[in-house]
Amino acid sequence: SPYEVVGVVTQPPKRRKRRGKVIPSPVGEVADELDIPVLCPEKAKDPSFLDDLEYNIKPDLCITAAYGQYLPKRFLSIPKFGTLNIHPSLLPRWRGASPVQRSLEAGDNPLGVTVLFTVSKMDAGPIVDQKTCNIDVNEKASTVLPYLFDVGTKSLLDAIPDVLSGKISMNSAMVQNEDGVVNAPMIDSAEGEIRVWEESATAAHNKCRGFSIWPGTFMYFQVGDIKEAEPMKVKVVSTRVLPETKDPTDSIELGPGKKDGLRIVCGDGSILEILEIQPVTRKVMDAKSFVNGLRGEKIKWVKFPRN
Repeated sequence: SPYEVVGVVTQPPKRRKRRGKVIPSPVGEVADELDIPVLCPEKAKDPSFLDDLEYNIKPDLCITAAYGQYLPKRFLSIPKFGTLNIHPSLLPRWRGASPVQRSLEAGDNPLGVTVLFTVSKMDAGPIVDQKTCNIDVNEKASTVLPYLFDVGTKSLLDAIPDVLSGKISMNSAMVQNEDGVVNAPMIDSAEGEIRVWEESATAAHNKCRGFSIWPGTFMYFQVGDIKEAEPMKVKVVSTRVLPETKDPTDSIELGPGKKDGLRIVCGDGSILEILEIQPVTRKVMDAKSFVNGLRGEKIKWVKFPRN
């Protein structure tokens, strides 16, 4: 590489509960192997960290990707060529903590990745480069996110020479259109519930795709005819949307084909098919294996009562 990596900033090491062993972040681990200085501030605003960065590390350019902390003005003033960020969305759409998850949940296609200068306002800096990517309607966040970062990394490396030469700067990069801003807030685990009585099959499918990394998606099933029995919570791992519609029902049936899944009719009559499922304390399994384990018991979806 024609560039010298003078330091890496990453999250502090985590301590395992049982043995108390300190585990560095994956980025920190690789940096250690390459003998690159590693800084792990609890907060990016820590004065000792900022002193070290300014007076010892002295970077000409900083690069961030999924760092997850607010960068204070002092940090941003240190590198003379600024700070570049790789953000996996087509900014200004999906500013915030969960851009890929929210874009998949919304059914966006194409998706994209943006290289931009970092400013104090979150994800609001001028755009250096932007790439658009078409994806399959069944792709999940777990595969889309690393793919977009790969695309973004190449875009970043292509842009660095123009940034260091002064051809691209904070003043010459493309200003974002504030009218197009859509926020991508952090996900709450309760959002993972698939509520088929009020969501379409497409909305449920897109939620399953978007939340595949965390928190996952789940439903409650009633197995058998005993209504007083505790509902079974299941993690919904993989789904697809069928083209046909039916009259709404709470009954769940296995499709007739060899590779068919559990078919759920949503409130609007659209049909969601669960291909992979995971009951609590069990491994992920295909829908047929799940049904075989129930030994002929009927399945219905239920609304689990909220406290």
